[in-house]
Amino acid sequence: MSHTGQWKVRLDFFEDDDGTTKAHLVMDTGTTALTGHGTAHRHPADPDVPEIGDELAAGRALIDLAHQLLETAERDVRAIAGSGAAPRRDTGRPR
Repeated sequence: MSHTGQWKVRLDFFEDDDGTTKAHLVMDTGTTALTGHGTAHRHPADPDVPEIGDELAAGRALIDLAHQLLETAERDVRAIAGSGAAPRRDTGRPR
């Protein structure tokens, strides 16, 4: 059986005056939305290069999201193994 799908991802950045960059990542699968968060802190002595903060914060948000995806998949596998049926999905609410 073949399967195709499309998940939408939105990544937003916010930088504070103190050199902290925050990344907020939302992945929408159509049935579930997961949110990842990441931050990067610039040392006051380091040069101000916003792209580096964005890269670090985005990478950390992606890692956070990856952990959530793996936990969700593991939960779903356990649910299928325990009941013999496909797991029930939330409708658009974060897990």
